Amino acid sequence: MALQTWRDARAGELHLLILALMLAVAAVCAVAFLSDRLDQGLRRDAAQLLGGDAVVASDQPTPAAVRQLADRLNLRSVETLNFPSMARAGEDQGGGSRLVAVKAVGTRYPLRGALTLKDGRQVGAPAAGTVWVDAGVLSALGLKVGDPLLLGDATLRIAGEIANEPDRGAGFLNFAPRVMLAQADLAATALIQPASRVTYRFAVIGQGQEPGSAVQQFTTQTRQQMKDGHWRGVRLESLETGRPEMRQTLDRATKFLNLVALLAALLAAIAVALAAREFANRHLDDCAMLRVLGQPQRRLAWVFTLEFATVGLVASAIGVLLGFLLHYGFIALLAGLISVDLPAPGAWPVLLGLGMGMSLLLGFGLPPVLQLSAVPPLRVIRRELGRPKMGSIAVLLAGVMGFAAVLTALSADWRLGLVATGGFAVALGFFALLAYGAVLALRRLVPQAGAPRWLLLATRQVAARPAFAVLQVGSLSLGLLALALLVLMRTDLIESWRAATPVNAPDRFVINIQPDQGAGFRGELDRAGVKDYDWYPMIRGRLVAINGEAVQASRFTEERAQRLVEREFNLSHSAELPSHNQISGGKWTAEERGGVSVEQGLADQLGLKLGDTLRFDIAGVPVDSRITSLRKVDWGSMRVNFFVLYPHAAMPELPVSFISAYRSPQGEGAAAALDRKLVNAFPNLTLIDVSAELHQVQQVLEQVIMAVQLLFAVALALGVVVLLVAAVGSRDARTREFALMRAFGASSALMAAVQRAELLGLGALAGLLAGLAAQALGWALTHYAFEFEWQFKPWVLIGTTIGGAVLAQLAGWWALRGVLQRPVVQTLREADTN
Repeated sequence: MALQTWRDARAGELHLLILALMLAVAAVCAVAFLSDRLDQGLRRDAAQLLGGDAVVASDQPTPAAVRQLADRLNLRSVETLNFPSMARAGEDQGGGSRLVAVKAVGTRYPLRGALTLKDGRQVGAPAAGTVWVDAGVLSALGLKVGDPLLLGDATLRIAGEIANEPDRGAGFLNFAPRVMLAQADLAATALIQPASRVTYRFAVIGQGQEPGSAVQQFTTQTRQQMKDGHWRGVRLESLETGRPEMRQTLDRATKFLNLVALLAALLAAIAVALAAREFANRHLDDCAMLRVLGQPQRRLAWVFTLEFATVGLVASAIGVLLGFLLHYGFIALLAGLISVDLPAPGAWPVLLGLGMGMSLLLGFGLPPVLQLSAVPPLRVIRRELGRPKMGSIAVLLAGVMGFAAVLTALSADWRLGLVATGGFAVALGFFALLAYGAVLALRRLVPQAGAPRWLLLATRQVAARPAFAVLQVGSLSLGLLALALLVLMRTDLIESWRAATPVNAPDRFVINIQPDQGAGFRGELDRAGVKDYDWYPMIRGRLVAINGEAVQASRFTEERAQRLVEREFNLSHSAELPSHNQISGGKWTAEERGGVSVEQGLADQLGLKLGDTLRFDIAGVPVDSRITSLRKVDWGSMRVNFFVLYPHAAMPELPVSFISAYRSPQGEGAAAALDRKLVNAFPNLTLIDVSAELHQVQQVLEQVIMAVQLLFAVALALGVVVLLVAAVGSRDARTREFALMRAFGASSALMAAVQRAELLGLGALAGLLAGLAAQALGWALTHYAFEFEWQFKPWVLIGTTIGGAVLAQLAGWWALRGVLQRPVVQTLREADTN
């Protein structure tokens, strides 16, 4: 066996197979190493926005059991307290006052990232007797760094201006101008009273040898304690449950990374299957001679199985090493664009590469080779014998099904894995059926008389071997399908991310605008050049009945649903459906009497459906409405959104205030000037500056997009390799055909024209089929896996058709270069006689 393997390798029989397997494993491992490190890095950096790996938030002091659990698991922890209060300037500084979001932090703050001041310093908790403040506090009160700030009963010195707060929360009060003080100074302020509304946040991060495992135990046991103890007003936040804008971005990024790995593995399967088929074709005559000399089928099957297992193990190991080295090249490119220190890679990409390489070879490479053991001795004199048998096809189907199961498991998302692998299986049958129909139609479409000779020869040559044409079109179509799907998903994914937090997203929110202040407020925005801003009435109401039955928190089992029905809702009304909302059920009808629109997530949480009747208590006035539509709302869009919307332009019978969101004017000092003007003109307003958080979210988003771009390039390169392997696999068959035609008098120029016509035609057909399948599979992925809007793109069909023709021509030229210039006698002697 070793001798045969060495002989095949030296003779070049295994070169194509080894190359295909090495490139496949290298590409898959490069994706796996990169995605593993990027996923760890993205989650680590995104954890800065959360404040830790997990956070227990509550409206009462953190339960002692939670603190004890964190200590027992050796987790590093810090507690912060958040609440609204009034900050004041001293009488000698004007005596102004401003509603601020106070944050009292422990000495370990922050657990993730660093608090950055405007002077460039990266700091932690402020020293006792000092505070860090937002620019909004300084501008509103006319203060500067070094001045005293009055907070409750305490006078604290402003020691710095905050430029970036890593864990700034997403609530409105947390968007208000920040005042951060040490917990040691909290008692002196006397701000915390029995009736105070305070949010306690207990954040933890892992440390030691297995930090992730400890955090997982913490979240699991804390969740169980919350359930067993019936804790009210306590919630557990993590990267999976908190920060909707980051959770959505990370979820989609992880899914896309998994999709790239899936497509890379599928492309690898095509390359290995084609290379193995070429290997089997080259050994048909050898095996027939061995059968004549008395070698049994079992021995031949055993020898080839051991040979392929050895080759697969060696090629997979080399591929893992190449993938590891390749991923460092991408890391270097990433570091040059984005400053990020990625964690060390884990061991699972190595195991994935070895397992994937062996499963590829044994599942897709071995079936055609096993046919060699069944080659009849009679093939020595009858060349048409030795066709594939049903047994080997059954092995191939078993390999395909096993490989699909592995891919589905590796996808970490059963919908993604099922749609990708199932879509490719359906596409393969679709390609084969249509390609076979197109081949049969060639004779009728191109008549015997009147057609150019080169076109007639090309069509007759394709029609004479329909199975070969179907195989070539199918493999080329699958490669192009993967490339087209990657382009579609990459484009749609990035567009959806950028649309969620665009460059011109609102960076100011203003609440508590009274009706009589509306005209003056909007006039100030117009004079400042602010356009396209959100403007909605806001009504406070409590849900008191559903379908006539009184609402009680005990009616719901989930803690979030209980919290929702216990609090007041922010309601609104508008005759027009907001442009950033989508109807997911029912119909939006302007001015519909008694109708109301409910956000889809709220409806799912509370078990609401179209036609249900809701009763809200709004300032003592009961308002009954019937659910006539459901809306999808992107809570990470940095736009004004509401759970409940009445489709009315005006509801004068209800007490309202207004909320606005806008992009502040650009230019040095323009935003601050407008902020001061609005605060001075309307002292009751709460103006919320979210520019720092918006910038932070967009930074993480750009990092994700860069990762997607790099992984896309890796898979794109593998797709091109598949096209080249497919072209090389047809070299011997084409060489034989061209030699025969030239022996019968065909000129080299005529054969070159025939070759171009055949390659361009098959490539264009494969491209058209791939474009159609990519549109269908892209819709399924966006609808069921990624959950963002999909649009039909006609340019994809044009692009894949032209691209398929060009790529097939280039790959064919590369594979068949020099064939037409070789002497006919030499070609006939060296060509495969199969």
